Amino acid sequence: MTTLILTVAGADRPGLVAAVADVVDAHGGNWENSSLAELAGTFAGVIEVSVDPARTTELETALSALDGLLTVAVRTGADAAEPEGRLLDIQILGNDRPGIVREVSTVLSAHALSIDELATETRDAAMAGGRLFQASVSARVPASVDLDALRADLERLATEIQVDITLD
Repeated sequence: MTTLILTVAGADRPGLVAAVADVVDAHGGNWENSSLAELAGTFAGVIEVSVDPARTTELETALSALDGLLTVAVRTGADAAEPEGRLLDIQILGNDRPGIVREVSTVLSAHALSIDELATETRDAAMAGGRLFQASVSARVPASVDLDALRADLERLATEIQVDITLD
């Protein structure tokens, strides 16, 4: 089987997931993994599909027919080896301001962590006014990483940008 990674985006409306699922199914594909969301009126997501190699071009052509309803980009997935290292869950909460994701991801990158998942959200702060930023990160930590040094760098950053960062 060939793995295809679909990225989809379009104006949010009912039936978008069904439209993609219908095309995948009609061309012998299997919907395996996905992350889909509505963001600011736009439906967007990433979908992993497996399909018989002989039907890959046919499926890609059929997906391109969704243009106008959804923009669909297709790329062939790589045969990924089992990820190395353990997962570390990181939670971030604080007053929203530009640069939080950049600052945190820079520290993670400096310690050779690879982000498996990142979910962020901003919302109104109920009691204090303003906006709150919240993020949940799952990152792979290679065995060679000094966890104490990572923790120290994240604690230093939390103080600098005035957010709470917790590690699990």
